[in-house]
Amino acid sequence: MELTKKGHACIRLEKDGQRLVIDPGGFSEPDAAVGADAVLVTHEHADHFDEQRLRAALESNPGAAVWTLRSVADRIAGVFPGRVHTVGHGDTFSAAGFDIEVHGELHAVIHPDIPRVTNVGYLVDGAVFHPGDALTVPERPVETLMLPVHAPWNKIGEVIDYVREVAPQRAIDVHDGLLSDVARTVYDRMLGPDGPGVAGAVHSRLQPGESVGL
Repeated sequence: MELTKKGHACIRLEKDGQRLVIDPGGFSEPDAAVGADAVLVTHEHADHFDEQRLRAALESNPGAAVWTLRSVADRIAGVFPGRVHTVGHGDTFSAAGFDIEVHGELHAVIHPDIPRVTNVGYLVDGAVFHPGDALTVPERPVETLMLPVHAPWNKIGEVIDYVREVAPQRAIDVHDGLLSDVARTVYDRMLGPDGPGVAGAVHSRLQPGESVGL
């Protein structure tokens, strides 16, 4: 499996000539989902869900489809009839040759005065977990954790404890579109071998367009 960072919270997974894209939102490249055979969306916030990016993906591939939670599906099912599938916590399905498990139900708390929206995470082929905007711990081991390192709803101490609890083999940054280059060096140190420790996980980050084999 090859993983490519597509900006901010968006990643593309490719296996056997099939492409799966997760969270092509407004901070990702405009063509982040173009060429995808399947698209997964974790929740409705604009940095994870962008209708124009989904439209570009589905128009580029007539066989492509979207899997997402109801709050997003209700907004786009009429636009893409027959190509939007609703999922929730505990569901399993196959998309573009990948086996998917759905974990989680709610977005992390931003502030008590801000209502929480629904949010799901996706475990792909039992190996790669993208939690969306929550620190969801899947109920099984994870090889590669897509780690939301910077958001209005988290702090670095929580991120460190999250990696420790999930205990993946590797953690790769997502949700980092608002970090400056200076801030990235601080996060790299805190999550690396000179930091408090992340249960032995190998921490790394990718530039948009950069790929790694898993």
